[in-house]
Order: sequence, then structure tokens, then C-alpha cells
Amino acid sequence: MTRRAPPREAPVCWPPSASRSSATPSCRRWWSPPWACWETSALLSVRGLAKTFPVRTGPLRRRGTRNAVDGVDFDIPAGTTLGLVGESGSGKTTTARMILGLERPTAGSVRFAGEEVTFARGEALRRLRRRVQLVYQNPYTSLHPRFTFEDLLTEPMRNHGVDDAAGRAAAIRALLDDVALPASLARRRAGELSGGQRQRVAIARALALNPDLLVCDEPVSALDVTVQAQILELLARLQRERGLTYLFISHDLAVVRQVSHTIAVMRGGRIVEQGDAEDVFTSPRHPCTRELLAAIPGFRTQTEEPQWSQVSSPSAACCRTRTRANGCPSGNGCATSSVPRSPPRSSASPGTRWGSTTSASGT
Repeated sequence: MTRRAPPREAPVCWPPSASRSSATPSCRRWWSPPWACWETSALLSVRGLAKTFPVRTGPLRRRGTRNAVDGVDFDIPAGTTLGLVGESGSGKTTTARMILGLERPTAGSVRFAGEEVTFARGEALRRLRRRVQLVYQNPYTSLHPRFTFEDLLTEPMRNHGVDDAAGRAAAIRALLDDVALPASLARRRAGELSGGQRQRVAIARALALNPDLLVCDEPVSALDVTVQAQILELLARLQRERGLTYLFISHDLAVVRQVSHTIAVMRGGRIVEQGDAEDVFTSPRHPCTRELLAAIPGFRTQTEEPQWSQVSSPSAACCRTRTRANGCPSGNGCATSSVPRSPPRSSASPGTRWGSTTSASGT
């Protein structure tokens, strides 16, 4: 059952809806961007984040640019999960890399725990790395094949000067226990374990420094369905026990729904829809969201297929244009678009479940 995010205060001082012609707040200077004085209760706050890459196009290989991320805004309150969803190439991973400090943004702002970390360097970046950790997509390549798991879990603690040798050994046993692995695996290497066990070790490594925020970049896409469920349950349990905050990146809405409080849908480097997880599923407003929902196996019944087939192609319906301020051809986020809305949950035939692969007839 989808969890709802706890209520949080709206941004003050310079809210996104405020007119730029309004009076400048006292906490903002004339040279500061509009988001410089935003104060929210969120652990992570992203405003106007953009990244442009140089490219060569055409037969003459002329220089140009490509907007991988274009004006991304979102907040993640402490102890909650934001699911960042979109097709391949929509800018999800680039957004995560800028948050982690692995890419330098072209424009925008990233604030973590009230501190500006957009261009953090040196000791400030080192402090950020201790509080924000990444769980990689593929457990078969993210773990060094020649290191034992004891070496993998010890390395971040040793680099940041956490505890002595005895304290680190006790911490390793506790970490393996947290991810439901026996302490005897500490002497093994990655090649000796299954994909699900490797991903549990990768999660334990991310938890070694006791971070506040975990960025999970498609952490279950390389695993089979049964192991996916186990990893998602593990992440939910760790969040309850440790009070963790997640940025969960995926292309699969069915997976994101199980762990997310809020969902943001990306397309062409922009967020086209954002809201409470249950609201996004039951009342999607944007054709991109409806298209992703329609891609979930078992989501639509045979009687509803003609209605769903009316959704136009991604290039036509999913706002790849840049003619409007918000990237939407209709100019209002497609709230009044002529594309048909998804059928309500109650209209599905008995035995049909969201995200399931089977129906009542067993087909």
C-alpha cells in the first residue's frame, strides 16, 4: 500500500508561484538567483537544475549543445522517498549525478540540509559524500571482484577515519545483519554470491558511513522479480529503522509505487508531472504518465484497450517541444489535454491488479 508523505510547510520568501515583479525579499540580494533564499523543511531541495552537454551534429559535425536536464525542481523531506521516473535518456541519472557532486550543473541550485552544495569542493564535498551515498544499478559491476566484502565495507570507513580496526569489524557484522546476510560472508568475494546477495552488500556499503540520503539508481532493474521484491522490502525496512531519505530512480512505475511517498515523472530533461504517489497513479494528468502506466504489464484489460490506444506517440503527446515555458504544448501541464484519462481503479475487472502480470483468467 502506497505511503503518503507527511505534511510539510510550503516554501517561503520566494515561492515558485510568486511573480518575478514582486518585491525582493529582505533575505535575498540583487545578484542572487530566485531560489537563493528558499527555506523549506526538506532535507534535499533542488531548484532550476540544468545540465547542457556539447555535441557535434550534422554531416559537417558542427558544434552544438544538448539539454540533458532542463529546469528541474523538487524537494525531499527527511524520512521520505521521492520516486524519479522516466524513460531511458530522460535525464534521471544526470540529475542524480549533479546532486551527488559527480557532475557540475550548468545552472540551478542544490541545497542539502539547508546548506548550498551545488559547487561544493574540498572539505565541503567530503562532508557531503559522507551524508549522501549512491546505490548503483548493476551489482555485478559495482563491486570489485578481487575485494572481499570485508574490504568493500571497510574501505569507506577507513577513508573517512571512522573507528579503529576493532570498531570497523563490529560495524561490518552489524551492517551485514542489517541487510539480512550472515557474518560469514565477510570473507567472500562478489563472484561467489547471487545478484540479490550482491545488491544487499552494495546497500550495506552505502550504509557504512551512516548517511542521511541514499540515491538509488535503478537498484532492482538487473534483478529477477522475486529478488526485486526482497530488495524493495529491505529498503522499506531500513527506512523505518534508520529514518533514511531516498531518491529512488527507475523507469518502472510499478516498482516505484511500492516504495515512494511522492513521484516525479521526467521526460526530455524536464519534470512533467509531480505529486503524491497514489494521486499520480489514480489520476494521472500528463500523457507521459499515462503512457508509463499503460506500459505496466496487466494494467489494462482487453475491454479497455481501445480507450488506451488513443494515447498518441511520445513525440506528439509527451512534451518534447520547447515552445512553452513549461515544455508542454498545451501550456498548462496537459491538465486539459484531449488525451483520454486513465480508467479509475474501480473500473478494472475482478482479479486485475496494478502492476501484476496475471489476471483472473490466468492469461
